[in-house]
Amino acid sequence: MDLRGALTRVLDNHDRWTSRFGEYRVAEALRVDQTRLESIVDELAERLEDNYPFFHPRYAGQMLKPPHPAAIAGYLAAMLVNPNNHALDGGPATARMEREVVAELATMFGFGTHLGHLTSSGTIANLEALYVAREIHPGRGVAFSAESHYTHARMCGLLAVEGTAVAVDAAGRMDPGALREVLGRGTVGTVVVTAGTTGLGVVDPIHEVVALCREHGVRVHVDAAYGGFFTLLAGTDGLDAAPWRAIAGCDSVVVDPHKHGLQPYGCGAVLFADPAVGRFYRHDSPYTYFTSDELHLGEISLECSRPGAAAAALWLTFRLFPPTADGLGAVLAAGRRAAARWAELIEHSEHLWLYQRPELDIVSYFPVTEPRLSAVDAASARVLREGMTDRDDPVFLSVLSTGAADFGRRHPGFAADADRARVLRSVLMKPEAEDYLDTLHRRVEKLAARG
Repeated sequence: MDLRGALTRVLDNHDRWTSRFGEYRVAEALRVDQTRLESIVDELAERLEDNYPFFHPRYAGQMLKPPHPAAIAGYLAAMLVNPNNHALDGGPATARMEREVVAELATMFGFGTHLGHLTSSGTIANLEALYVAREIHPGRGVAFSAESHYTHARMCGLLAVEGTAVAVDAAGRMDPGALREVLGRGTVGTVVVTAGTTGLGVVDPIHEVVALCREHGVRVHVDAAYGGFFTLLAGTDGLDAAPWRAIAGCDSVVVDPHKHGLQPYGCGAVLFADPAVGRFYRHDSPYTYFTSDELHLGEISLECSRPGAAAAALWLTFRLFPPTADGLGAVLAAGRRAAARWAELIEHSEHLWLYQRPELDIVSYFPVTEPRLSAVDAASARVLREGMTDRDDPVFLSVLSTGAADFGRRHPGFAADADRARVLRSVLMKPEAEDYLDTLHRRVEKLAARG
């Protein structure tokens, strides 16, 4: 996609719109010297060079990548107007777009009737879901897997509810047996399941958890911030459909379009299966909500001001890459294929060991070394450092800190001479990783072989 051409069209369209309202004089206080502005813009460009090349497939580290040009064009188009999706009079057009994209997300997860909105992040989206959970079951706690995102424990503290970590199995999935024991105490009102952990991309057995929770009258919230869009691929290429199909029977779900939805930061979303939970957001504002009798998005959100530009960006992106298997799903499929193939290459490598077989698009591995945790940690740290500091042929990876017990469950032959060990971790969320994979593998192998 020609980004320059798209942005020129955005600016031309904006000029046509603004011309309808007549000429006016820009305030003198806002005027700046053009030459000075250009100089400072160039200075900004220099400052921004102190970043890793998230756009390039040689960056195979954290879950970072630039937004799609369509999202940039959509964001800029709305940002020039700067609507606020709190109240309809602050952003009537983008509020409608937000409702449309949220409806598409609801359809993707199998929700029929629903209530939802965009948020600034998955963190805030999860906070809202747990806030509603607390209001529905006051005095009862929240359970989440020991491998879930740390935000759940933090938000339980913020909301003054008891948080309970549930043990996981050898692959890092919530253990239904351990959950049954926790639920038997009668103190839990909501269970959080994860559809794609941020460490390894593991999917909890959502279908089994839902059945257990319904036996005990407990709500189920799905943290699909990272992996949610993989529901588009459920049942294909070995991706078990059961957990993903079970999301339709859950009470709430969170997803981050700024991860696999090709969006800029920050764009999260929270959806509730029961629209009646909107009553927990009810509040009064003496100077908003007057231009329409329709529900204003600010009336169902803990956040007040929210950028309408985020809704416009996602709306435009979904017009080009709809959240369907052959739309956005095709983008995710490339990264998942790359992860599966790299796992095979690593399993046949003389210089790398696979830590755990990937389920989504996160690959974990470590250099072949002495069978001691301290040696694994040192070797992983060396490869990370040498790869990122090589000026001629850099490769950008990340690490995952694993406890001795977790490592031992996966690789029992290693001596636990340390409490923890870092292993290498690569998130292949850019579809370009598929074509670049052989180059990436050779580069990482070369670094590992130096040890």
